[in-house]
Amino acid sequence: MRQLTILDLETIVKSYNMEAWPNVKKAYELARRLHNGQKRESGEDYIIHPLNVAYTLAEMHADEDTLCAGLLHDTLEDTNFSKEDIEREFNSDVAEIVDGVTKVNKLEYDNKEEADAASTRKLFTSLKNDIRIIVVKLADRLHNMSTLGFKNKKKQREIAIETLEFYVPTAHNIGAYEIKSKLEDYCLQYLKPITFNDIREKQEIIKTARAGMILDMMGEISNKLDVMRIKNQIIPRYKNIYGLYRKISNGEAIESIDDLTAIKVMVENVDNCYRTFGAVHGLYTPVDEKFKDYISNPKTNRYRSIHTTVCIGDNRYVQTRIRTFDMELIDTYGICAYWYLYREKGTEIMENSLITKYPVFDLVSLLDSFYPDDKDFVNQLKIEALSDKVFVYTPDGKWMELPKGSCVIDYAYKLNPAMANQMISSKVNDKEVQLGHLLNTKDRIEIKTDPVYGGPTENWVEYAHTSLAKQLILEHLSKK
Repeated sequence: MRQLTILDLETIVKSYNMEAWPNVKKAYELARRLHNGQKRESGEDYIIHPLNVAYTLAEMHADEDTLCAGLLHDTLEDTNFSKEDIEREFNSDVAEIVDGVTKVNKLEYDNKEEADAASTRKLFTSLKNDIRIIVVKLADRLHNMSTLGFKNKKKQREIAIETLEFYVPTAHNIGAYEIKSKLEDYCLQYLKPITFNDIREKQEIIKTARAGMILDMMGEISNKLDVMRIKNQIIPRYKNIYGLYRKISNGEAIESIDDLTAIKVMVENVDNCYRTFGAVHGLYTPVDEKFKDYISNPKTNRYRSIHTTVCIGDNRYVQTRIRTFDMELIDTYGICAYWYLYREKGTEIMENSLITKYPVFDLVSLLDSFYPDDKDFVNQLKIEALSDKVFVYTPDGKWMELPKGSCVIDYAYKLNPAMANQMISSKVNDKEVQLGHLLNTKDRIEIKTDPVYGGPTENWVEYAHTSLAKQLILEHLSKK
């Protein structure tokens, strides 16, 4: 693969923000001087790493300060340059981002485990200060994973496990699916290389066999939308190898995975999304249980799209994803898409959106105040933000995302704390259950309340899985 150069970075930065280039070039020259003589394990000059990090950020149309921080992100850890030096050369935002990405000094802690927990806490609580810190760290981890082959087997495994535990879910939580998918595949490649190669080979065979069918389907849908005067762009979408691995591990045959090869249809507005949905069902037979409307009911990371699986000919199934062009950007880059959509105001809108629309912000703030010990904070973070989820339904048909291991109590406090404080009993899928009953995906929950006799008792804290439920229970008990 061709090695990235400063000319590549210059080209992409100038394509969307010509005014940023002088300072970005200044950051590059400073990073090159500070890292002079340092080598990566691949034998390359160290500057290749921050250059790749900055390029990944530029692909997301990152702002000037984020690009400079990406180039300088290792200077505090690996050189004698200080945070004050960065602030003097650039500004306080660049200095804060670089400092946020930098790990804590291990000499200040008794052991590696404590230092790692403190570094993880520092990184995730940076959400309260500047989301760009997390984005730079994801770009940093992405390039490190792409060069993981130069490390020994033990280190490869350690880094891959850490990436799956922390960085993959983080990318998911801010909607950055492109980074998430790449990280997942790198992890599987080093944790289960034989499995990775086997799935990749089978995937290529199936993609080749279905190529004609997918191409025909894209043409048919496009022609139909053209007649309806709906501006559209249609592209194939291929499930990443790790995603296939997860489904195969759950017992699905690779040939039967309906979104292994899928179609993405982009149109201009929401109204045309639903018109397109009708057009697709007019062309092909829909599979009713495979329909999901994430436009009217977005995922917690703001992902929006209509998913519908249709039958083509002889029992061949293809998933179609219908969304606007803006939704496509958000599907690719998550919250970082605001750089694309709003240019110079993108960072400000990202920060406001994180606070108002992304539950991970509130969760991290809650955990930070609830768990003074770093290791307790990290453990609960893994349980609530970085673990598998269950998706349950409210009585009115809306779905709710909860950490796996949540019970009825957790559901009630997330849905309506005032209602939860009057809860006396519950039903799951029309059956009476205990309030500590563990929930599974597709469960439908009903809550019965009594303002006089209902409400939490001390044992509710033991049943509760989420910090939100625990905190609200304790607050209510303390008032009583």
